[in-house]
Amino acid sequence: MVEKIDMILGGAQGAGLETTTQILSSAFASSGLGVLSDREYYSNIKGRHSYVHAEVSSGTVPRSLNSKIDLLGCMDAETLFTHFLDLKEESYLVYDVSISEKKQEKIKSFEDPLRERLEKKFDELGLEGTIDSIVRFLEEEKNVTIIDLDFPSILAELQDQYEISSSQASRYVSSILIGAVSGLMDLETKSVKQGVNDKFEDKQKIAEQNIFLIENVVKQVKEKVGTPLKMDDPSLEKDKKMMVNGNQVTGMGKIVAGLRFQSYYPITPAADESFFLEENAGESEEENILVFQTEDEIAAITSCIGAALTGTRSATATSGPGFALMVEGLGWAGMNEVPIVITYYQRGGPSTGLPTRGSQEDLTNALFSSHGDFPRIVLASGDHGEAFLDAVESFNLAEKYQTPVIHLLDKYLANFTKTTDIPDLERIKIERGKKAEDTDIKRFADGPISPRISLGDEVIWNTGSEHSPKGHVMEDPENRIKMHEKRMDKLELADKNMEMPERVKYYGPEDPEYLLVGWGSVKGPALDSLESLDERIGYLHLRVFSPFPSEEVLSYLEKADKIISLEHSYSVKISRVIRMETGISIDNEVVKFTGRPMYRDEFIEALKNIIEAGSQREVLRHGP
Repeated sequence: MVEKIDMILGGAQGAGLETTTQILSSAFASSGLGVLSDREYYSNIKGRHSYVHAEVSSGTVPRSLNSKIDLLGCMDAETLFTHFLDLKEESYLVYDVSISEKKQEKIKSFEDPLRERLEKKFDELGLEGTIDSIVRFLEEEKNVTIIDLDFPSILAELQDQYEISSSQASRYVSSILIGAVSGLMDLETKSVKQGVNDKFEDKQKIAEQNIFLIENVVKQVKEKVGTPLKMDDPSLEKDKKMMVNGNQVTGMGKIVAGLRFQSYYPITPAADESFFLEENAGESEEENILVFQTEDEIAAITSCIGAALTGTRSATATSGPGFALMVEGLGWAGMNEVPIVITYYQRGGPSTGLPTRGSQEDLTNALFSSHGDFPRIVLASGDHGEAFLDAVESFNLAEKYQTPVIHLLDKYLANFTKTTDIPDLERIKIERGKKAEDTDIKRFADGPISPRISLGDEVIWNTGSEHSPKGHVMEDPENRIKMHEKRMDKLELADKNMEMPERVKYYGPEDPEYLLVGWGSVKGPALDSLESLDERIGYLHLRVFSPFPSEEVLSYLEKADKIISLEHSYSVKISRVIRMETGISIDNEVVKFTGRPMYRDEFIEALKNIIEAGSQREVLRHGP
């Protein structure tokens, strides 16, 4: 039996891989296993290569992924060509034996650089560039166990059993991988069936056909190789866990916080959060959420502002290109002290960039976008638990300090599915801020926090221009000083009084020789590296960037002999912000800007190069 398994399951976009992932994740969760699963896909609707990279553990919940895998499950030839070098020694390969003669030059969807790298590797290894030559290499040189299934025969049995057409049967290819994984891991039949029935709860015939195929494949796999990847008895308390991705857990936080209005324009990877809210909006007046799809991001932020002015907890969700369009509205909200929340999912840029790939390139964009000075609070989540709490706290801070709050996440967190603790809702506190009891007052009176009046309670004035305490346009210089300082003083007040725990969180020995500094989803590999390296290494995790906790950050930086910044970007925005806020320059960095996640093993190797070999900058590259 095994304690941990790393796997990649791949196929063409739109071929059912998402369904495979959902069913297996459900089966893993009901079995009490810890899971971290990443979905990687091209920015097209159908056809290009898509894969799920997952780690499953019986003892702990994984925090990061390993680039080398124990199991590769291939729905098509492209998956095997793309990922065969990711397999460890003595690992397992599941593939369709009927495609053995397929050649790499026949894969039309390969991009030229990948094709060139493959051809070079084939020459180096003495391979003919066929599936069969790769399989023989894996079996003979890496001692990989081959599970060669005849996909057409398996689908033909399904076709005969249920008298369906061959085109209908072909839609079930993804379930062959479910059966193969279930067989190798000896997953409980009831857990797999439950996952299928949950996915197809309104389509019982389809569920039945999937279960028939899965059980057929499980039987074949067990007859071929037994159950070599059967997991140790799980030690997690599954009743206290849930299986969610970052979009979902952020949406859950918003629901708990009392969100009543969310606007959005569809954009990857943010849109899935709004879809989740649409599916889970309550029906009662106390629970209902209006989720509003607008014609563009300008309308998204302005409608969010309008809803917030009525006293409604309001948010909008977007990604980099959408946020760029929202900037003028953001400034208007800052000028008018409107408590809105912008949930900002980062992806690769600039421009359209890498629409379905991850990044942390937008930190300074969130901090400094829009012309002129106005306060904004910026939070950044590093894992699913933080994303839930930060989603709640964003609304509390927005209303308490009457200012926009930007909640930064990234594509990795958004699309990572993870076994996560069920939040303790009794510890959640909702703060609505300072509301006016007497409506006959000036909305922007002496502050920095003025009593908030809602539209409909009283006639109030809002303008994008500088204004008087009543809200009327006013350009008088003394008034300008008074109103501008009133708004900007909010950040100083927030810095002194922010009750949010762990604005900065330190992990590691009291006096580290090497200090890693990061934010967002680098938290996972950073924490794993602390357990894997012998050196005195600590990790400083930043969660609030505005107001920046300068003194606390400085106190940790001054203890370390060498500081190493970590970020999914080219220019390492966190180093720039730290230098600006503390005066300390960070000269060593581990970066990745390919849009793929930081893998644990490549990350640890990069740290060794800095610590042992004196490298200053390590650029990570793994991932097709």
